[in-house]
Amino acid sequence: MNFKNIFSILFFISLFFTISAFQLPKKTTKKVAKEIKNVFNTTDYILDSVSIPPSFDGKLKSSLNNSNFFSIKLNDTLIGFAYVDSAPSKTADFDYLILLDPKLVILKTKVLMYREEYGGEIASTRWLKQFIGKTFTNSYEYPKDISAISGATISVRSMTYSVDCFMNSIRVLHENNIL
Repeated sequence: MNFKNIFSILFFISLFFTISAFQLPKKTTKKVAKEIKNVFNTTDYILDSVSIPPSFDGKLKSSLNNSNFFSIKLNDTLIGFAYVDSAPSKTADFDYLILLDPKLVILKTKVLMYREEYGGEIASTRWLKQFIGKTFTNSYEYPKDISAISGATISVRSMTYSVDCFMNSIRVLHENNIL
């Protein structure tokens, strides 16, 4: 067996343990792994659940827990954070991912699964790139800070609100030296 085959086997074993440890759906986990690989240029990372103290229950706008908020480490060095959640659209929810660097700056937002017939334009890279580079000090208000998309108003408002809530939660955790 050559080195490439051994590496592939080890990668899929680690992917399996990531899936089973964090209980993300298999399809979602594959999409998250692909985005982490593209953004951080590595497949050797480890996802660790970020532990939020119980004293923060009810103080955060987003529901951050050990199955949706992770640190991304490479050789025991923090290289970023990943957050996976869902947000409502008109009749269903859509799944999304937010990747942050260690300084809590948004590196990538991605709609992982959109389940509506209309409004899927929010998954476009062009629309989502307006979140890149923003931090918890930025404003996320539709349509003042975030552009509209004709035919996707509910989804745009929902994604904007979700990112705002998440970054507000990040601010609270940062101010309390959790992150």
